[in-house]
Parts: sequence; C-alpha cells; structure tokens
Amino acid sequence: MIDLRSDTVTQPTEGMRQAIFTAVVGDDVYDDDPTVKELERYAAEVLNKESALFVPSGTFGNQLSILTQTRRGDEIIVGHDSHILCHEVGAAAVIAGVQLRTIESFGGRFDLDTLKAYIREDDIHYPDTGLICMENAHGNGSVMSLEDMKGIYDVAQEHHVPVHLDGARLFNAAASLGVKASEVAQYSDTVTFCLSKGLCAPVGSIVAGTESFIKKAKRNRKLMGGGLRQVGFLAAAGLVALKDMTERLVDDHDLAKYLADKLDEFEAIEVIRDRLDINMVFFKMLVDEEQFINQMLDRNIKINGIEDGEWRFVTNHDVSKDNIDYVIRTMKELL
Repeated sequence: MIDLRSDTVTQPTEGMRQAIFTAVVGDDVYDDDPTVKELERYAAEVLNKESALFVPSGTFGNQLSILTQTRRGDEIIVGHDSHILCHEVGAAAVIAGVQLRTIESFGGRFDLDTLKAYIREDDIHYPDTGLICMENAHGNGSVMSLEDMKGIYDVAQEHHVPVHLDGARLFNAAASLGVKASEVAQYSDTVTFCLSKGLCAPVGSIVAGTESFIKKAKRNRKLMGGGLRQVGFLAAAGLVALKDMTERLVDDHDLAKYLADKLDEFEAIEVIRDRLDINMVFFKMLVDEEQFINQMLDRNIKINGIEDGEWRFVTNHDVSKDNIDYVIRTMKELL
C-alpha cells in the first residue's frame, strides 16, 4: 500500500523496533524512566533550550504550552490558517480558557505593523495578550525565513509577550532553510515538534523551553492526562528519530518536487508551486472526489480528499520514487 495521506503514517524503522524492544524503562510519573530523561535531555540540547518534556502528540504539546503560559481570559494571537486554530478542535478555549485573535497569515508570516496593532493595550475593557503563536514549517507547505521569524519575535519581546512555535515539522523547516533546528527554535520562548511526523517514531512529541516553564508544564501535563508510566518504550523510538532520521528529510523534499513535476504534466492539474518547500504537494483537480479516492484505493494507493479546494499528497520515508511513478501511471489511466 502506497500511503500519501500524511507523513504521520510512516511505520517505525527496524532500528526503532529494536530500541523499543531493549529499552530500559521506569515510571515516568515518578521521574525514574532513564530513557525518557535521555530523550528530553537530548532534545533540549538539539534545540539549544534549557529543558524539554515528552508529550503524547503535537496538539497536546501546543495546548500544554498555551495552558502553561497564559491565564484564563487571556487572548492569544494565531495565524488565520494555523493548526492551533483550524485543526485542534477548539482546545484552547476548553483547556486554557483563552480566546484566539486571528491575524492574516502568509505562509506563517505576519505583517508586523498589523501584529503590533493586535497586541492589546493596558485597558480595563481589553483582555491581555498572553501569547503569540508561530508555525514553521506551515501546514500549507510553506517555510518561513529566519528573518521573518526574528521580526515577529522582536515585536513580541518589545511588548513583553511570549512566543510559542508550533514546530510540528520543525526539522522539515530546518532542512528547507539549510540550517540547524536550533536556529529555527531560537525565535521562540517555547517550541513543540513531532517525533511522529516524518521522523517515523510511532508516538510522541517534544515541548521545550526554560527550566521554569518545563517544571510548570510537567504539572500541567499530569493535569491533562499526559502523565505516562513506562513511556521509555516510546522515548526509545524518539531517540532514534532524532539521531537518525532528521538528516534524511531532504530526500522527502526532493521526492515531493519530483512528484510535483510529474503532476505538472497533466493538463487538468494545477500544481501550487509556491508552497513546495517541504514534503507536501498541493494541487487543484476537478474530478469526482469519492470515486477518485476509491479508484486509487482499489489500486493500493491511499489519499485524502479535498480540503479548501485543494488536494494534498505527502511524501514520506515509506514512499519511493518507484512508488511515485506508479501513482502517476495510475492517475494517467484513471484521468
């Protein structure tokens, strides 16, 4: 089965399976799982942050960061097309009790004058601006430059507002920019990244920040139901993901560009080329959605349906160039 739905569908590598099998574990709620501690220490080192915390998912990490940095009734600024706003089930209102103020996002970038105007003044009628959230790489396939990130971070610091980076695909962003992940993470006070997106770990994400933030976040993680026991089995796979899988993400990016070139050969397909920074190919195509998905599935190809008028194919570790050629041949037959 060729699965182009997401880079979350990857299977753990053989090295991960062996690491899981042999992991030394303990009860992490009691703070005595050595494998979790090693993952958290190494993740903090990679991002050049003081401390880090293992959490079950990227959404959990984002919401934990919001809960830990804000007070109920605060307002947080997020991009109008951000994952936190669009794909996290309204969790910020339920968990942290904050309201979201949306700012127009251009692949994660904000107009800085607009951002300054959106930060609330000290007025009895206004909520406090508790947090600004960035996203890089962005879910629409774009990567924001370090210069753009710095501009947002500088505005936030000027107004004494913390910044959280939704870096679910942080290492894809770093690979696209040709920099270390720590250079992307430097323009945030807290950052979340996924071990299970592109890096092939079966479960888990990392939240990183200052030691004081992580100490408070650890308590809130328990509150949210994320205090896990012998989680070292999962952390072991996460260590392999961080140490062995980040450098190969450029292969997924190259394969996505190859796929885009092949899709461009279809007269009936419009590839969106200005959002081809990572491992996602967005395109427009007028077909019967349900019929096309089922016909592809009949030929052992899994794809998602249309969202916001666009199709999305995602390359990943388990997809080869030969697989892409088969996908293209199949689409030529069907279309």
